[in-house]
Amino acid sequence: MTERGERHIRRDADHFQVGPSALSWDGDTLVIAIDERSAPLPYRVRGTVRVTPELIGTTAFALDPAARHRWHPVAPRARVEVAMTHPDLGWSGSGYWDSNFGDEPLEAGFDDWHWSRAHLRNDVAVLYEGRRRGGDPFELALKFDRQGRWHDVAPPPRVRLPHTGWRVARATRADADATPLVTRTWIDAPFYARSGLSTRLFGESVDAVHESLSLARFRSPIVQSMLPYRMPRALW
Repeated sequence: MTERGERHIRRDADHFQVGPSALSWDGDTLVIAIDERSAPLPYRVRGTVRVTPELIGTTAFALDPAARHRWHPVAPRARVEVAMTHPDLGWSGSGYWDSNFGDEPLEAGFDDWHWSRAHLRNDVAVLYEGRRRGGDPFELALKFDRQGRWHDVAPPPRVRLPHTGWRVARATRADADATPLVTRTWIDAPFYARSGLSTRLFGESVDAVHESLSLARFRSPIVQSMLPYRMPRALW
């Protein structure tokens, strides 16, 4: 992922390109073509990710009273195929696709949030909570069925998880008789963590994907000075 200027961007109804990487539709499948260099170690990252939605979510949810920030679970259930050439690896399995968008930067509207998604036997559970800038809480607990319909559910009890290596606070929701375990942390950054959980939700034992985001940390000048080392900026 490299930040690039406007002249490196191309977009139409079915195609979006940033530098050498692009997204496009192939029938009902979103094709993500990746051609980048990693940071801080500059090795090649190249391959293709294919995302085929099994259902489409048609509702975007406002995360603040003025609807400056919205969240859209585009495909709560999808089939994902990954074929990389650099590095040489691939896999396929169940996936999920959502989007945050709005009228101001995320750090202007929020201090933190915790999000998780789990594929249940019949539904997909999505739990989303946090604090807006100024301290007001927000909370969403949803289930999506196989037809893409959603309904609100009562959120399970809140459970604190261990802090990350960068001391980012983590929390989740789980059934009252459950003890969620962090099975793996894929990303441990100064302001963000993405992890795998083994937990129990709505009476089912599940593997969940979880993220915690500290936008108070992200606003820090120290963290801002570190960002170009992880996401370089193309100046040519």
